[in-house]
Amino acid sequence: MHLRQPFPERGLYAITNGPRPDLVAACEAALRGGAAVLQYRDKTSDAAQRHAQALALARICADHRVPLIVNDDIDLAVAVGAAGVHLGADDTDVASARARLGATAVIGVSCYDSLERARELALAGADYLAFGAFFSSSTKPLARRAIPGVLSAAKRLGKPLVAIGGITPDNARLLLDAGADFVAAISGVFSGADPESAARGYANLFQNLKRIHVH
Repeated sequence: MHLRQPFPERGLYAITNGPRPDLVAACEAALRGGAAVLQYRDKTSDAAQRHAQALALARICADHRVPLIVNDDIDLAVAVGAAGVHLGADDTDVASARARLGATAVIGVSCYDSLERARELALAGADYLAFGAFFSSSTKPLARRAIPGVLSAAKRLGKPLVAIGGITPDNARLLLDAGADFVAAISGVFSGADPESAARGYANLFQNLKRIHVH
């Protein structure tokens, strides 16, 4: 069991892009680049491979003091000592996940473009609310589209907000200004040859925010 890392206040939320032979090295590069949260997302059915990869990611996340979130697999999250899980509309409900993972686990939820869903899940005990897609996404080209205003409206729910879907360092400012605490990226971090530099491009947005807030 790895010590769970506290969930940060803001930053890059990096999401893995499926099975790849250099997964751990790519993730470690993203962490060096400043990813504040790492989500392990792998929809394949090879349970042994998924366990081995998630365990390796839990170790490097612990080294970097970054929480590891597992997509849609509570048992795997428990097995590798992850910080928590991320749940979509077709996954386990928040109450069942909480009962299995415990009070200190991080449970994030996809709210798509729905403020009503966000309100219900916040009341159910979700720890963060993810909205999107805000821009066209190569990972989910048919994803429902959200508008920045949903982030502004969701601020009153008092939960950290994650924006996802086609976000780049160039278009992220609109979402941060609307109220996003995190920007999530899959291909934006992991599709290129240099995940460290890609992650740093996102992480620098938050460094600039901190300087603005200080001054």
